[in-house]
Amino acid sequence: MKILLVGGAGHVGGVARVELEARGHEVVAASRSTEPGVDTSDPESIAALLAAVGSVDAIVVAVGSAAFKPLTELTRADYAEAFTSKTLGQVEFVTQGLDYLNDGGSVTVTTGVLSREPVPTAAAAALANGAVESFVISAAPELPRGIRINAVSPNVLANSPHFHDAFAGMVPVTDEQVAAAFVRSVEGNVTGRIIAV
Repeated sequence: MKILLVGGAGHVGGVARVELEARGHEVVAASRSTEPGVDTSDPESIAALLAAVGSVDAIVVAVGSAAFKPLTELTRADYAEAFTSKTLGQVEFVTQGLDYLNDGGSVTVTTGVLSREPVPTAAAAALANGAVESFVISAAPELPRGIRINAVSPNVLANSPHFHDAFAGMVPVTDEQVAAAFVRSVEGNVTGRIIAV
């Protein structure tokens, strides 16, 4: 398969890239620093990337950021930034990506445990993740030409110990577990799923 992977320079995207390439797929990785590059908060930048890459069998998006602050310190701007970066950017790859996905293709977006478990200072990220997951569930039945959509939703990563204290009592997940979730979404037949890891 030819796969466009947005966010391949990040840890989660990098894990997905390594495993998908190991399984024989042609992975075109894109980020702010690649050529062509992409700013996922800019619909025109997304359009330019998709046009440059052309037809693909799958799109995988593993990007987005959010402010981590106590709830009483989060501002409307913080929520708007999280929504623009994490939610609207990923949704844009679905809506624009339909013109570039081959029949039977797939889109995989990335969320995380914050949509289903409370973590201190994570309300903005939780809002963005929850919105993406609701979109996946609702959009799946309406996608044309056999195209599928899923969200990979990992817990805190085992190799990110500097975050473990914030995720007290949660079991960190390995790179292998995260990679397997992306493979399931890309190569499997499920759609409209939140693939929790």
